[in-house]
Amino acid sequence: MGKAFDLGDKVAIVTGSTSGIGIGIARVLARQGAHVVVTGRREERGQAVVDEIAGEGGSASFHKLDIMDVNSVIALIDDTVKDYGHLDILVNNAASVDAQDGNIVDITVEDWDKMLESDLRSVFLTCKYSIPHMIENGGGSIINIGSTAGVNGNDGWSAYGPAKAGVANLTKNVAYQYGKQNIRCNCIHPGLIVTPQNDANVPQVFRDIYLDEIDVTRYGCPEDIGYAALFFASDEAAFVTAQELCVDGGMMAHAPTYGPLRRLAQQG
Repeated sequence: MGKAFDLGDKVAIVTGSTSGIGIGIARVLARQGAHVVVTGRREERGQAVVDEIAGEGGSASFHKLDIMDVNSVIALIDDTVKDYGHLDILVNNAASVDAQDGNIVDITVEDWDKMLESDLRSVFLTCKYSIPHMIENGGGSIINIGSTAGVNGNDGWSAYGPAKAGVANLTKNVAYQYGKQNIRCNCIHPGLIVTPQNDANVPQVFRDIYLDEIDVTRYGCPEDIGYAALFFASDEAAFVTAQELCVDGGMMAHAPTYGPLRRLAQQG
């Protein structure tokens, strides 16, 4: 028997892997033997990730991708199959950093449309054009990155939350429609993940509130999502599909009164 979670000889596309969570996913998959196609809009940042993976002994390449452009999505998938012969793993991590969000009354129709286009339509596109290649290759694993914001209501995330909820539902449709053709599809909902890119923008008061409400002693990091993706991508998860996994330190596991009740108990 080979080592657990061995992705040797597998080819993986990770969208939005030039920063944040995407880098963590790409690094973890590469460490386990996959060739990772790093994608994003900025070639210099993508090449830096490729060089970092190579420095750790992994295999990676960069392909430019605009997730809003259907032709760019098609080119990514077709070029990957042409260059490496097959596509085994697709991680849909890319999401908008440009669209503005807000409360229902305040958000513009244009920003609503842009958010759903970048965060939901893009996942539909990569699935649509990857699945035929995976079927031809005998199957594959699709991992969609959702969000805990897509599970509950939020203040000011009126477009982002519904887009991520749509990603979760799309996950189940892909799993149902193509499972008999050996394609599995699962969804990861990250909680607060502190990355080098967002570290300076996460206020301490927000971190304190979050840390008080979760069930562990630290914030999340990109590799936490990477290891969850590794499980879903691996043959060890062959019987796992259509699932939603919250990687959030336990935030979604209890009522919102948990933090105040814990403080009250400590006082007693």
